[in-house]
Amino acid sequence: MIDLYTWATPNGRKISIMLEEIALPYRVHPVNIGAGEQFAPAYLAINPNGKIPAIVDHDGPGGQPLSLMESGAILLYLADKSAHLLASAGAARYDALQWLMFQMGGVGPMFGQVHHFVRFAKEKIPYAVDRYVTEQKRLYAVLDAHLAQAEYLAGEYSIADIATYPWVARHEWHPLDLAADYPQVKRWFDAISARPAVRRGMAIPA
Repeated sequence: MIDLYTWATPNGRKISIMLEEIALPYRVHPVNIGAGEQFAPAYLAINPNGKIPAIVDHDGPGGQPLSLMESGAILLYLADKSAHLLASAGAARYDALQWLMFQMGGVGPMFGQVHHFVRFAKEKIPYAVDRYVTEQKRLYAVLDAHLAQAEYLAGEYSIADIATYPWVARHEWHPLDLAADYPQVKRWFDAISARPAVRRGMAIPA
C-alpha cells in the first residue's frame, strides 16, 4: 500500500494520475496547503521541504517503508517499481527523462510564475508579467514543434507526459488560445484528457 499526500495542484495531480495509470493500491491523504497543513510536524517528517506531493510506500525496496518527496523523483520511482511508462534502459529511457527534466526545470517553474503574477498577485508588475509570459510562450512553442513530430513527448506515452499534462491543463489561466496558438499541444492534450486513468487522477483529492 502507498500513502499519497497531495492537494489539487499540478504537481500533486502528477502522482495521482501515475498511480491510477499503473493501478497500484494507494490511500489519499489531503494536505490543505492553503491552511498550512504542509508545515505540520508530522508531515515535515515525511517531506522536510514542506511541499506536496509526497508518498510513503510501505512495500519499498527490500520490503522496507520508503518516503519520497519531489514529484519527478516519485514518478521515476513508481515507473521503476511498476515497470510501466518508462523504458528500463537505453535511448528510450533517456528520451523520456529529458522531457521529464524539461517539465521539472522549465514548464513547472515558469508556468507557476505566470499563475502567480498574472492571476494571483495583488499588484500586477508589468516586468514580471512580461518576463514569465514570454518564457511560457517559448516553452509552449518548444512543445508544439516537438509534438508535430511525435505523438507523445517521448514517442510513446510516458511519465514525461504525465508530468507535463497537469500544467497544460491550466491553460485557461494562461494568456493564450491553446487550439489556435499551439495546435499540436492541443491535439496531445485532448488525447491525454481522454484517458480514464487521467480523468480519475485529476479528480484527486476530491
